[in-house]
Amino acid sequence: MTAMAKQVEDFLNTSAPFDVLDKEQKLELVKHTELIYVTAENVSDLYQENNALFLIQGGQFSIQDSDAPLRHLSEGDYFGYAGIMEQRTFPLSISVDSPGLVYRFDASAVSPLFEQPAIRQFFNGLRDNALQSHAISDTNSMWLYKGLCDVIEKAPVSVNADTSISAAAQLMTTQKVSSLLVTQNDKLTGIVTDRDLRSRVVAASLDTHLPVSEIMTQSPAQITGNRTLFDALALMTEKNIHHLPVIDHQSLVPLGMVTASDIIRHQRGNVLFIIGELSKAENLYELTRLSWQLPHYFAAHAKKAGDYDIAGKILSQATDIMTRKLIGFFQQANGKAPMMFAWLVYGSQAREDQTMGSDQDNGLLLAKAPTKAQADYFSKMSEYVCNGLAKCGIKLCDGNIMASNPALRLSLDEALEEARHWVKAPTKDAIMHFNIFLDVRCAAGDVSLFKQLQKQRAPLMKQNMFLAALARHSNEISVPLSMFQKFIYEKAKNDKQKEKDVIDLKTRAVALINNIARIYALADGITLPNTLARLDALSSRSQLSKRDATNLRDIWLFLNRLRWRHQLENKVTDNRVSISSLSSIEKHQLKAAFKAIDRTNQAMVMKFSGGVG
Repeated sequence: MTAMAKQVEDFLNTSAPFDVLDKEQKLELVKHTELIYVTAENVSDLYQENNALFLIQGGQFSIQDSDAPLRHLSEGDYFGYAGIMEQRTFPLSISVDSPGLVYRFDASAVSPLFEQPAIRQFFNGLRDNALQSHAISDTNSMWLYKGLCDVIEKAPVSVNADTSISAAAQLMTTQKVSSLLVTQNDKLTGIVTDRDLRSRVVAASLDTHLPVSEIMTQSPAQITGNRTLFDALALMTEKNIHHLPVIDHQSLVPLGMVTASDIIRHQRGNVLFIIGELSKAENLYELTRLSWQLPHYFAAHAKKAGDYDIAGKILSQATDIMTRKLIGFFQQANGKAPMMFAWLVYGSQAREDQTMGSDQDNGLLLAKAPTKAQADYFSKMSEYVCNGLAKCGIKLCDGNIMASNPALRLSLDEALEEARHWVKAPTKDAIMHFNIFLDVRCAAGDVSLFKQLQKQRAPLMKQNMFLAALARHSNEISVPLSMFQKFIYEKAKNDKQKEKDVIDLKTRAVALINNIARIYALADGITLPNTLARLDALSSRSQLSKRDATNLRDIWLFLNRLRWRHQLENKVTDNRVSISSLSSIEKHQLKAAFKAIDRTNQAMVMKFSGGVG
């Protein structure tokens, strides 16, 4: 095999969907492959009478290869597949934005491969650019809920920062990987990819005896192993990257690498195209136009149980991106912030379980008490972001839990003092007010500032008196079942509204599970805000058994599916589900779920407050 053929084969080994082909199929494809360094001067070499499939290894190009609009493509992107799939010839228009290597596969060699379901499905997803729902079993959540630790199939391939470039390249070749983790004292310091070797070494004629730290990408975007595939895909989409290091959430030791090819192998459809578009918005008009497509997107594509499982995550990730974009727009017009800050989100956005009716709950954490001028800057920024989110469809909070409220813009010291006050005197009113702030996440700004707050608050939140007050507050909410295990329905909102058999699943059931998970997590020192993540992260020391935690997780997913189905099918934003709309088995499941929630809640009250309700 020639060196060029070996290079083509190595690239195919890391390029979905052809990485699933067996060796013979890859070798046959290699025989019908050309590798072309495409520039503005020779781009016409790609124009031929016969159809072909193209895969970009490097460079940036503006492509129109079908009836679809012009696309801006780069490393890892395909074009030309529409003509092969539809067996017709489309005019090909290519503008070279940045020269680079492009693979050209003859249609005669590729067409038979398109008959394979996995490969056909892959290119169908690219062509349709739409969510493709697939049936899943009722006992499993969708592929996007897979933990990254379950996805990583091999030990991390890494080198020390002082390893030579040549040795690093040889290791990548022998391990058949397209990227390396660079570490120092077992901690991640950077990554090196094929692209770095091409652009920073070969193109620059750099001495390969130099340490790999000379060409690595320093402090790369990274994700912890307790996150999910969806989190990785959202981050990679927003950052426009193809390699994402995974680290242990406690030791910070690298666990491995997630690549675009890894995710595509697990992906059953492109669920994040709208998030990708949001991240590209250049002004408020574009952002609001795209955000208002979200309800239509969910209505059109969320049809099955697994779709409902991830809908809240998609909406929360989209809201995060809207927030970051709005902060960016404000700073472009008004200059950078006068000090470090963290934009905090609370409630459903923090838990990543937003629904179509969720409002915004947010606040601003400042590094120190601001001067008058600094306070004025953050006041204007908060007003702009909150009003911008409202224009994007995330309605203003009726309770004024927003950063636009001066009381929700606190310095780190003030936030800690407020927490001490609430923990010291956990009255009923204080708990009702403070409860929402216990589900919190940093959506923008300085994450380290937020981590300081969490680290210093954690011991306070574990105090027995505080946990007992939280448990008593949770006990004030009862599941909607009578003594004789009959459903108790909500009262109509007004006299004109006829609601004979509705139950608010959010306030009567989901909120209870959130409370239970929150209290056990606080007692266990867990700072994660997501309910399912909290239940999964509970240690062996936790007083909630693994069986009960798993049961609550399944119930939470079941209730969430009912809420989302109700909202999308009835085009409403409330959580008042009609029992008569449920199937017979769903009614039985709901009653069993309510019983299980009540038992677990009562056990929690006994454990943390000695049974005092």
